[in-house]
Amino acid sequence: MTASTTMNHWISSNQQLAELCEQLQASSSLAIDTEFMRTDTYFPKLALIQLSDGQQCWLIDVLTIDQFAPLKALLESPQLVLIFHAPGEDFEVLDHALSITPTNIFDTQVAAGLVNIGYSMGYARLVAHVFDVELGKEDTRSDWMVRPLSDRQKLYAADDVLYLHRLHKILSDKLVEQQRQSWLQEEMLGLLKIAAERKKAANYYLRIKGAWRLQGSSLGVLKKLCDWREITARSLDKPRSHIIKDNVLLELANSMPTTIGQLHSIDDWYSRSIKRFGADVLQQIADVDHDNIPQGLPQPLSRPVSEVMKTMRARLNEVAEDQAIPKELMCNKKELESILRSAVEGECQWPTRLSEGWRVAMVLPALQSVIKSSDRL
Repeated sequence: MTASTTMNHWISSNQQLAELCEQLQASSSLAIDTEFMRTDTYFPKLALIQLSDGQQCWLIDVLTIDQFAPLKALLESPQLVLIFHAPGEDFEVLDHALSITPTNIFDTQVAAGLVNIGYSMGYARLVAHVFDVELGKEDTRSDWMVRPLSDRQKLYAADDVLYLHRLHKILSDKLVEQQRQSWLQEEMLGLLKIAAERKKAANYYLRIKGAWRLQGSSLGVLKKLCDWREITARSLDKPRSHIIKDNVLLELANSMPTTIGQLHSIDDWYSRSIKRFGADVLQQIADVDHDNIPQGLPQPLSRPVSEVMKTMRARLNEVAEDQAIPKELMCNKKELESILRSAVEGECQWPTRLSEGWRVAMVLPALQSVIKSSDRL
């Protein structure tokens, strides 16, 4: 089947937006999505907000509106459930562009996972699975900043919220049937917490591939350069890689150059970029506080400990099959590594996500049994 059509309204003035928000104040739930561009900028550029009450859809042209207080009040109301699908980037763009931080959310992607429809399904795939409807993909890569939008773009944008209310109803019913409503509430609080943490964007050096090989001053240089790049990328509104790529930062930390000439010997760093940022980079390296060097990063797990992780994953697979829930929702690789590292050091530490909430009854015992029976830790 192909997507059905729905009535959509174009909102392009402050007055229209204010009237819409007043009209929607009594709503108990609204479906929401955003269209934005992020090809050559650090921050996403918001182009469009789609809202639906399940019957109608409103396309809010944020490029022609400059008074968003009514929308902020509406979307931040704790009485209103905002129905998203995989809202991580939506949170980011709404916060950056309009200082809007939702408080009461329902993520259809996570809900679908909790009721075992599928893990991390994209919106179009979930709609196809549940409703046997194929959504158009032609405008996925549209330039949403250009006006006027075509009728096809508007239809594509409206389709992104068209099925969210129906998904919300179906998934909510399944959550009640499986007694997993509290599970979803827990996951939604976790999503909002992750969104708040992501804003800080601190300690990017921990995410650099291969950083664990650095020690002492080299690690201090990497942290200093990552912090500088973050500030620079934000101030220029350019992607991190447009300032300096991760692999170049790692090489700079390894070699700790002191002259512009040495910078030109670094692979994958272009002369134009060196001319623009080279002096700043050398200054950052020179300014590293050698008395305040960060601790070394954890080494990769040893082979015996990696074998224990494999056993953990196999045990989680069994639990996932028994409980009819995707295994990926139970525990991630980072959490497993953290648990194993603490066990090797002598005292097993459990991430809060596993020691509280719905995972306590099934995930925690499964992992504890593996650790207790292992002779490799």
